[in-house]
Order: sequence, then C-alpha cells, then structure tokens
Amino acid sequence: MVSVVQNVAIDCSDAYELACFWSAVTGCPVHEQSKPGDRETQVMLPEGPLLYFNQVPEPKTVKNRIHLCLRPTTSREEEVERLLTLGATLVTDRREPDGAGWAVLADPEGNEFCVLRGESDRAAMSDE
Repeated sequence: MVSVVQNVAIDCSDAYELACFWSAVTGCPVHEQSKPGDRETQVMLPEGPLLYFNQVPEPKTVKNRIHLCLRPTTSREEEVERLLTLGATLVTDRREPDGAGWAVLADPEGNEFCVLRGESDRAAMSDE
C-alpha cells in the first residue's frame, strides 16, 4: 500500500489572486468554478498533483520548507525575466558564470520557488 500525492497546498492571503499568478506561470487554468473572493481554489496541472490555494489569516513569516522547482521550456534567463514581469521577485541568485545553478524567486505573497536551467541551457552546457 502507498499514498498518492493529491495536491500541493499553498497557504495565502488571497487564494484566487495567487492562483491566477500561478496559472500564468504554468500556463494551466484556474479551476473553472473559481472566482475572486473564494477562500480556496486550484490550478489544474495536466499531470501530477494540482496546486491548491488555501486562504489563511496569518502572513508568511519564514522561508518555505517545501517549494516548487520549475524547469522552463525556454532558457532559464528568459523564464526568470517573464516571471519577474508577472510579479515575482528575485530572492537569491544561484546562477553560476558557467551556466549552472538556479534562481530563487518569490511569488507575490513571498512563497519561494526555483527556476532551473531549461533544456536549451542544459544542451548548451553538454556541448562544451
């Protein structure tokens, strides 16, 4: 017997707004019945667990113990710029001069996530 991961729960102060941000990040829709003001909503990923947003009264105060790592379909640099435009902020830059590493960003409510190298970045490094 095993357990199956149903969702990744993300506490937040505005479930619908944060779900809209992550919908733009992933290109996946917010649940069709969700609307502004809902205390709970979800982003429907095509594979794996869904992203579940739960409105809570307390603000985020410390670093996440669990976070999402994103592998972009474009280059890491292009994706970091796109996410900053969507409202993310750069928390820590772990990118190395040789192209290795990752960038730590935060969503509009301060939840950290990583942007890894895209496939084109990885291919370029293997050619060297």
